[in-house]
Amino acid sequence: MQNKKIKLRSRPFGEPTPDNWELLTEEVAELNDGEVLIKVDYLSIDPAMRGWMNEGKSYIKPVELGEIMRALGVGEVIDSKNEKFAKGDFVSGGTGVQEYCISNAKDLVKIDPKFVPLPVYLGTLGMSGMTAYFGLLDTGQPKEGETIVVSGAAGAVGSVVGQIGKIKGCRVVGIAGGEEKCRYAVEELGFDACVDYQKDGLRKQLREACPDGVDVFFDNVGGEILDTVLTLINRKARIVICGAISQYNNTRPAGPKNYMSLLVNRARMEGIVVFDNAANYGSAAKEMAGWIAQGKLNANYHVETGGIEAFHDTLMKLFKGANTGKMVLKIA
Repeated sequence: MQNKKIKLRSRPFGEPTPDNWELLTEEVAELNDGEVLIKVDYLSIDPAMRGWMNEGKSYIKPVELGEIMRALGVGEVIDSKNEKFAKGDFVSGGTGVQEYCISNAKDLVKIDPKFVPLPVYLGTLGMSGMTAYFGLLDTGQPKEGETIVVSGAAGAVGSVVGQIGKIKGCRVVGIAGGEEKCRYAVEELGFDACVDYQKDGLRKQLREACPDGVDVFFDNVGGEILDTVLTLINRKARIVICGAISQYNNTRPAGPKNYMSLLVNRARMEGIVVFDNAANYGSAAKEMAGWIAQGKLNANYHVETGGIEAFHDTLMKLFKGANTGKMVLKIA
């Protein structure tokens, strides 16, 4: 059995290029005791992948040169020497960018494709959904009636943040790129308003959409958008730093300029790393699955096709805002 895989060949400076990757085809090895063989169906395409390519201190060790590129995936167990998993089980976990994965099964979770489509386990019921849940509820700590602003509102994390905010009784204002994404946030996700950062006058748009100021800002974008929202926060506001996709490919990333607003408003800015909440994934997934079943939570996703060979182009589409909802790459 042949397995196509992508390894990190070199570290990018600025925007990744195809030369940073090596595509290999190798035979699938024999299983050892305790291992399972997974046929990967879908891979999660995440902004965090760009950071994993860099060398240096971070919340997780970088992908080493010559290693299979790190990725979360879902797929079917097609062979098993692990008593906890049987042939025919569907699982999610760290598979890497490859068609077949041999896993020691320590991080694998059984999933049910009859409940929701497989990509949902990479999105709303996966890492991006967990990030939204814990980032908003534990770090942002919204109270009923408050105003939440979320950037990247049509993306994998932002779209879930806004919907949870509505479930918790808050006014939710999104920031997204383009009229179509703003319409999607309001009409399909239930946001109260969504402003288009591609239009002039972002601050004016936000002031009109947030007449009572901003109590919680969940930021996935950074840069100018973060600076603008900081001028509109209320006293004791909470700023949740989830990501800064506008800065990931910059050779000289820009930090916030209006940070003194945190002092003036006695506000708090705090980062969210989803792995810190791993012990509580199960209870969060159960609650969100309930919201999906009740029709309160839209678990949209965006599928790109082309298999392993399409990995680089799909990753770059993410940074160009090509997705609405969670972006996944179909492998099988």
